[in-house]
Formats: sequence, C-alpha cells, structure tokens
Amino acid sequence: MKTKLFLSFFVLILFVGCSTGFYWDEPALQFSDIEYGFPTKTILDNPKIAYIDQGSGDFTIILVHGLASNAGFWRYNIPELSKKFRVIAVDLPGYGKSQKGDYPYTLSFYADEIKKLIDELKLKNVVYLGHSMGGQIGLILSIKYPNLLNKLILASPAGFEKFERGEGDWLRSVITMKGIKSTTEEGIRRNLSNNFYHFGDKWEWMVEERVRMRKANDFNEFAYTVVRSVNAMLDEPTSEKLSAVKIPTLIIYGKYDGLIPNPYLHPGFPSDVYEKGAKGIKDSKIVQLDNAGHMVQIEKADEFNEAVLNFLR
Repeated sequence: MKTKLFLSFFVLILFVGCSTGFYWDEPALQFSDIEYGFPTKTILDNPKIAYIDQGSGDFTIILVHGLASNAGFWRYNIPELSKKFRVIAVDLPGYGKSQKGDYPYTLSFYADEIKKLIDELKLKNVVYLGHSMGGQIGLILSIKYPNLLNKLILASPAGFEKFERGEGDWLRSVITMKGIKSTTEEGIRRNLSNNFYHFGDKWEWMVEERVRMRKANDFNEFAYTVVRSVNAMLDEPTSEKLSAVKIPTLIIYGKYDGLIPNPYLHPGFPSDVYEKGAKGIKDSKIVQLDNAGHMVQIEKADEFNEAVLNFLR
C-alpha cells in the first residue's frame, strides 16, 4: 500500500514501462521524436537545452515542466498565452529532447541552467511559470537571483510541503530506477489518473507516450534523471524560505489535487498546503480551480490560462 501511494509522489505521472497493454507492441518512441505540437530549438551546450519558442510581447513567459514530464505538457497553454506574450517552454536537462548525461540534476543546477538560457537569449521582463517540481525550481531561482524575474507563477508547486528527515529517507528508498523501468501500462494509466480530478480518453496520449518511451535508446538516462530529481526536491527544501521571494507571485492549484499534500504522510486538503505557502510569500495571490487535480494546467486549461493572463494584466 505504501509503495503504491509513493509511486505517485510529488508531481505527475511518474514512470513508464510495460509488458502488456494497448501500446506495448507499438514501435519505440525516441525522445527526439516526441510530438509536442510545436517546433523545438536548442540552445547552450553541455547540456544542450531544447525549447519551444512562440509568440511575442512585452513579457516573456518561461514554462518549466514537472517531474518525468517535458515541454509538450504545456500544449494546451502555449497557443493562448502566446497571443499576448513571447512563450518559451523548456525541456529541463535529462528530460524530453534536451541533453541527458552525467549532470548534477539538483534544483540549483536546473535554476542555473534557466538563468543561462535567459542570459543567452537576452530576455527582459521575464515571467517564470513552473508546474510542480518546476514550481520548486522557480522558488529557488527567484531567491538565488532576486533581480532576474519580473513575476513568478506557481502551478501546483512542490516546495510548499515540508518533509521530515525520516519521511524523506523513506521516499528515497521507494523511487528507484528498477521501479521506474518495471511499471506496467496499467500502472502508468493509474498513476496518470491520480494527477486528474477526472481522467478521460483525451489524455490517453500521455499513456502512449510513456509506454513507447520505455523502448527509447536513452531511457535509462531518463530514469536516472527522475531518481535524481526526486532526491533534489528533498535535498533543497524551500518551505522555510518562502519569505525570501520578493516578486509578485501567483499560485494556481486544483481543489482536488491528489498528490499534494502527500496522501499517506500528510493527509489533508490541498488548500492546507497551498494557502499556507501563499502566506509565506508577501506579495502573492492564490487561485483555486474547481474540479481539477494536480495537472491543473491541462485539466482546466481555459481557466488556468485566464488566471495567468489576468495576473499579467
């Protein structure tokens, strides 16, 4: 029971792998061939970072995905947001089409890579929008580089919930490469459904993507990245540092988030965690979306986009 609960830990769909199911006999899906719905570019070196670049405007919104995800998870937000602003959705190193390899994969490492991207593209008036783990990276980025960002938007952010030492040690022992590589297709679908208030057929592309990714040439590197990322969230807690965030911040979450707070260690309501986090950030606004789970930017894309646009107006 504990293992089942923690395989859904922190962010979104965790792991892929399968021995039976609808998609197991489909050909391998290499990370470079994942369809995001938008063309990608690359920037920087060692690691190279892949990103989507759409639209133009006075602000540039940088979209940063959560654990085990990629830039394609913003496909329901980019079209609307890019009507008003330049939108850049990144694949973090180790994920999606970005370079994989022997990198630190700490949250500070990710924050530094985002800063490098901002500097390289000479971006001004930057708004950072991060989902789940991407939200915790945004907290670190805004604290470490207080003059870099104009505004901060956190979607179902990790980093508000506090984990004690023993809890973190147990979580580390549960999330392993072996577990990532052995999850069945049904397990993938079940993990996905935990991220939604109502999981329907229109999200089936996520299941197919993850099952077919299991055969990718660099899947082991991806699995390593996921394990390291879980450790990173525990190694760089931010729940006690929220007062150091000095820029206007919007927090958007789903009323029925099934992952935050952790349903086994900290049973309670999502509002308990998110509203407490909002109180820690002096200049913050919080928006709760009804009938939505952890994947709020996908499940309630229209309402999510409207909340973002209202904040930026």
